[in-house]
Amino acid sequence: MTPMSDANTAPRVLLVFPKFYENSMWNFKEAMEIQGAKAAAPPLGLITLAAMLPAAWQIGLVNSNCEPLTDEAIRGADLVMTGGMLPQEPDCLEIIERCRTIGTPVCVGGPAPTSTPEVYDRADFIVAGEAEGILPEFVAAWERGERTGRFTAAKFKADVTASPIPRFDLLTFSQYLYIGVQFSRGCPFTCEFCDIIELYGRAPRTKTTPQMLAELERLFSLGYRGHVDFVDDNLIGNKKAIKLFLPHLIVWQEEHGYPFKFSTEASLNLADDDELLDLMRRANFFALFTGIETPDEATLIQTQKKQNTKRSIADSVHKLYAAGMFVTAGFIVGFDSEKDSITKAMTTCISDTGIPIAMVGLLFALPNTQLSRRLRKEGRLYVDYAVTTSDQGDQCTQGLNFVTLRPQRDVLMDYRGVLEEIYDPKSFFDRVRELGRRLDRPSFAAQNIRWGAVAKDLVSLTRIMWRVSVKRPELAKHAWGAFFETARRNPAALEAVVTNIVIYLHVYPFSRYVMKEIDSRIEAIDAGRWVSPPVLPLEEVNTAPARVGRPAVEHFAAVA
Repeated sequence: MTPMSDANTAPRVLLVFPKFYENSMWNFKEAMEIQGAKAAAPPLGLITLAAMLPAAWQIGLVNSNCEPLTDEAIRGADLVMTGGMLPQEPDCLEIIERCRTIGTPVCVGGPAPTSTPEVYDRADFIVAGEAEGILPEFVAAWERGERTGRFTAAKFKADVTASPIPRFDLLTFSQYLYIGVQFSRGCPFTCEFCDIIELYGRAPRTKTTPQMLAELERLFSLGYRGHVDFVDDNLIGNKKAIKLFLPHLIVWQEEHGYPFKFSTEASLNLADDDELLDLMRRANFFALFTGIETPDEATLIQTQKKQNTKRSIADSVHKLYAAGMFVTAGFIVGFDSEKDSITKAMTTCISDTGIPIAMVGLLFALPNTQLSRRLRKEGRLYVDYAVTTSDQGDQCTQGLNFVTLRPQRDVLMDYRGVLEEIYDPKSFFDRVRELGRRLDRPSFAAQNIRWGAVAKDLVSLTRIMWRVSVKRPELAKHAWGAFFETARRNPAALEAVVTNIVIYLHVYPFSRYVMKEIDSRIEAIDAGRWVSPPVLPLEEVNTAPARVGRPAVEHFAAVA
């Protein structure tokens, strides 16, 4: 636990980051073990909140993904502040109950409590919405002596230019694969299945250049070097703003000897903007997550993801490789507009792009989305569509929480077929080789070598290849072949190749687990044991519990 300060009069506040589901494709356990880390990324929201609280307040931090939350820590606090997203909800609710039992007031906030405050009504305080817009009211109430309350910020009104530098000093950097920062909130697009616009709006609000450089300077001064993830849901949502910022980031990187390499999430239309690609290359962006979702244009139109239509998806991804960024992408099976099997088209798309890690899931109707509202109106949303439990997986095994238009068995067979094909060792390493051939990393990325980091990387590489050769011997010839081919032809791409191999050490067995789960569901359907759950009655449309989606900060696992 990060210790609290020594002051005796100010309230002692314990910030607690709940656990994520462990049973998820987004779990980078292998990468964390190889790097000696305990979690992928730190709780950026909580350390930003810490910077917003009064300076005199004593702040402690527990990340439950890194260390246990003890009753002693709860008793030692005057106030516990917690909250998060859907994958953290079971643990968050457990934290609330532990605080009630011990007698320490607990305050919850973040996306899930904002979306469904009724689920968290056992908490003493609920702070809904973006903290910049409401936290002063909560602080004033606490200092008046109030010990319960509900506080709601106006939607999409928070001034992110007033957001302070996160309390990076509360972190132990070695516990994490990478550190997150945020430039913008919101996305201009209207994808039917996405909840980002419901939470943060369609007009992306951005921090100022001095703000962002001050955050990076703070990280640098604290001794951090390496991978920094811009956790924005779409970094290029406001192209004008990001183009104004990046030239300053390039200068900062040059003056500091390129201490950071950056990853982020952005829409695929990034590939259309050569100026922006050049700026991101020169700033040392090395990895990108993008939502491709499906190669079927009719589905893209039906789901309002029109930014991915009328383009060659493969050519777009290859342009990103040429700009020095390797790509991880999201794909979804189970859209209404899938008239026939999508397996062949999706596996061909993934193969043609050369994207090694394709995060493929079943369609999951997130609450507070256009999709869930439409399915409710159509009487197709299951009553328990958003129920969460401590052992629940992600959309890979818990998707299709609604009545599908195609027989569910057909959708499940399509999904299984995609997983079987793309994560077959030969297919996967063919894409890794393609990445190794196409990725054009800039020459400055190899400058200013830090020998301590090199030594750590060599240790990590030894662990990786031992796991590949000994724990997964069926992968050895493929992994070593891709490694040596890249080392010979394009050594600058080795880091990206090894990173993808590390992620595969988790995704490969996880995909086999998911396939077994899908086989069980198909077997139950064939045997007549599966009965479609009841749907949500139309009269309950406005009272159904809602939840929030996947964590943006879990984009990447870095090896070096």
